[in-house]
Amino acid sequence: MSDFTVGPLFSSPVITRHSANPILSPGDVPYGPAMVFNAGVTKFKGKYVMVFRNDYGDESKETVAPHHTTNLGLAYSDDGIKWDVRPMPCWSWQDEEVIRVYDPRLTVIGDQCYMCFAVDTKHGLRGGIAVTEDFSSFEVLSLTLPDNRNMVLFPELIGGKYVRLERPMPVYSRGGIDRFDMWMSDSPDLKYWGNSKLLLAVEDVAYANDKVGPGAPPVKTDKGWLTLFHAVDIDRNRGKNGWEPSWKKRYTSGIMLLDPDDPSRIIGKAEAPLLAPEAAYETDGGFRNDVIFPGGMILEDSGEVKIYYGAADTVECLATAHVDDLLKLCLDGANK
Repeated sequence: MSDFTVGPLFSSPVITRHSANPILSPGDVPYGPAMVFNAGVTKFKGKYVMVFRNDYGDESKETVAPHHTTNLGLAYSDDGIKWDVRPMPCWSWQDEEVIRVYDPRLTVIGDQCYMCFAVDTKHGLRGGIAVTEDFSSFEVLSLTLPDNRNMVLFPELIGGKYVRLERPMPVYSRGGIDRFDMWMSDSPDLKYWGNSKLLLAVEDVAYANDKVGPGAPPVKTDKGWLTLFHAVDIDRNRGKNGWEPSWKKRYTSGIMLLDPDDPSRIIGKAEAPLLAPEAAYETDGGFRNDVIFPGGMILEDSGEVKIYYGAADTVECLATAHVDDLLKLCLDGANK
């Protein structure tokens, strides 16, 4: 059980939800998923690219199909707002051991695009890293031990090593309940990972009582690595709250700033959520209401930051802010 109840939460005034939201809905996808969400978004070879999660269900939206029907879809855009969805999913993975692949996160390093993902197997949930040049084939470079997920890569080597954020899920050693934190590891080759250390704990976030973990891959600014994270609070008194029989959690997005040379050091962190569920497509009519999960963040030359997030585990949305306002949120939090 959580040790406290989190009250009402609101989005920061520096953030603006796009008027076109949701920017991707199940009806936009030609092969009939019930939910499209938790996308990875980046710029690659002159285009915005989105790899999104598809989940399937029946027409009543009261149940969801078995996990093995989950797969990944692909869309391109010239402006990051209007999307051209490819006619078929770009990747599904089922075999004797693997049940499904989901929750992609995209990072461009050099001239290649790397995708972190989660994969359910018959012997535990694992995090993976794959590389692709065309989003029609994916070479899997590494898979973690169970249980680890929500991994994101930094877009350049730091101290000569690749760096990732991750959320391991140590149920037994954290008291037998959800109590998950954000960690960091590095690698010389994207295959072998180590030097793991705790970056952000649940107790470090005032509006979380359940778990925290990575969101979108960090972006580099002149002040450091601007980094989104997801924060979760649970309230046992919440009702059905979605298509599921019972959904007691609320997901929000926080933001922090990491040292440019040593990203294990948090320079500053906003005291309140950056994005909290408020819009109708975040709070009503979804598979799991009151869920915001950021999976992509793009810093434009103009200073605008595009933040892509899954809403209610059902649709994909876009919010924007100016990078200077986001940095100020983080640094003001550090000075209090």
